[in-house]
Order: sequence, then C-alpha cells, then structure tokens
Amino acid sequence: MLVFVALALITIAFRSPTSGPLHTVQGAGSTALRPFQIAATRVAQPFRDGYDYVSGLSSAKSQLKHEKALYLQVRNEAIANKAAAANAQQLERQLRFVQGTRFPQDFTAVNTAVISPPGGAFAHSLAIAAGAANGVRIDSPVVSGDALVGIVTNVYPHSAKVTLLTDPNSFAAAVDLRSRVHGMVHTGPSGTLILDQVPKTQKVRKNDVLVTTGTHNARYPDLYPYGIQIGRVTSVGATDTAVYLQVQVQPFANLGSLSSVSVLVPKKPR
Repeated sequence: MLVFVALALITIAFRSPTSGPLHTVQGAGSTALRPFQIAATRVAQPFRDGYDYVSGLSSAKSQLKHEKALYLQVRNEAIANKAAAANAQQLERQLRFVQGTRFPQDFTAVNTAVISPPGGAFAHSLAIAAGAANGVRIDSPVVSGDALVGIVTNVYPHSAKVTLLTDPNSFAAAVDLRSRVHGMVHTGPSGTLILDQVPKTQKVRKNDVLVTTGTHNARYPDLYPYGIQIGRVTSVGATDTAVYLQVQVQPFANLGSLSSVSVLVPKKPR
C-alpha cells in the first residue's frame, strides 16, 4: 500500500502544474522542515569531521609504516651493493688476496627468539632460543636484519648466550665504505660506540657507513665476515694531543629492544 501511495504521489507531482495544490503543500512542508534539516546538518558535521580525521590519521600511519619499511629495504640494499663494489675494487688490486667469508651469501641464518633481553644499561648480553641442536656454535656472528648485534659466546643444546657489540670487551674490525678508512669499533669511555685507531690524517665524515672488514689473513680469521652493517658515523672530532680521531658511531641495530635475531652459520666449515 505504501509503495502504491508513493507511486501515485510521484505521478501526481509530475503531472500537476507547477502552481498546483500539491506543489503548494510540498513547498510549505519543505519550508517547515528546513530548520530541522539545517540543525541536523550542523549536529552531524562534527561527527563527519571526526570520522574523516580518524580515517585520514589511520591512513597516514599505514602509509608511514609502509614507507619506513621501504626505506630500510632500500638502505640495506644500497649499503650491501656499495660494500660489494668497494670490496671488488680492492680485490682487483690484490690478486693474491685470500678471500674470506662474506655476508650474507656464505652463511645460513638461524632465526630465533630472544628469550632474555639485556637487563639494564650495564647488561651487554642476551639469551636466545637456539643452540647447538640448531647448528649454533661459539663465535657465530649475530645480526638483526642486516645489522650487527654481537657474537655467540656460550652455547647450550637449545639456547645460547650472545655478547652484544656494546660490551666493553667486544671489538669489531670496521671499514668506512666511502673513504675505505679502517678502524676498530668498540665501546668508548662515555659508553657509546666509537671507531678507534683512525689516524688524524684520515678523512672520516658524519653519516659515513661502517661495515665489518672481514678476514685479511687466512691464518688469523676475523670473527665477523665482510659486509655486515655496523652503524653510521654521528660525529668526528680531534684534539691537539690525541693521536687518533674521535669518531662516534650510532649502531643500526636497536640493541636495547631486540625480540628476535639471526645467528649466522657458515655454509662451509671454517
């Protein structure tokens, strides 16, 4: 019945003259309801604005997360390519160079969870849920993504201890990808990482990228293979009495909040 009445009213409205009684009633009804329509629009507007804001914020966060992941992927690929290119140029000049292991192609990654993170500012080790049964061995390098975390120092059947790069007794031979300057990365007097043993005559710049140097002597292999990303130079200074540059380094790995890591196991025995 309602459908029939609606169709009838529509038919009358189209067929009646513009000044007919039905149009008069429609005009009066529209005029009477106009204040309610305006009020409803004003009441609903803040809710529509709020919905648009929340929707836009959610979309922006999602886009930011995607772009951050893309940036990290591009950065890692760029650093890896730059490291490979720099190493290739050096090998061409040293035909009798004994090639050591390289990251990541010469290793299998054992991905595992961190079961005991660092307990404080002075704790420089963590426990992982992979051990000898998974192929983990003492002196196995440990990374987070493509960034250096530390090295395995104790192994049990189903767990292992990892000593972090920030441990006062940890050292990693490093090379500046831009300038090819070599040095040792370790914890400095202030508790931050430094690139040590760099003569003042060498040129190291802020934002230079450091990677592990790898083996240069077959009889004394380095614990870390060539090409693992260590960090970025944050400042470079020098004093009149110092022999070496004062180079501060920010590690790429977030060593204080790791939930999972990868242990690097050589594909071929050392």
